Amino acid sequence: MQKKFDKAAFKEKLESVGQFPMLYMFKFIVPAGREHEVGALFPTHEVTLKPSSGGKYISTTVQLMAESADFVIEVYEKASQIEGVISL
Repeated sequence: MQKKFDKAAFKEKLESVGQFPMLYMFKFIVPAGREHEVGALFPTHEVTLKPSSGGKYISTTVQLMAESADFVIEVYEKASQIEGVISL
């Protein structure tokens, strides 16, 4: 059973880390073949890809200036629609 996402607690945690805008690193693991879906979330940014040792999964990383905690949450919500995604 998947744990329910506590948006308010996550926003509070993000805002306690520093002041926005800030450089934020998004990391996701997706099944191989779905990495382009993560890339579509960041059309103007470079997405670093690293295949797992078995090749079944791809680790994706992107750094960008996030203007607010709400923006970060919005990206995670969009990413959650990708089948098999794991947000780190």
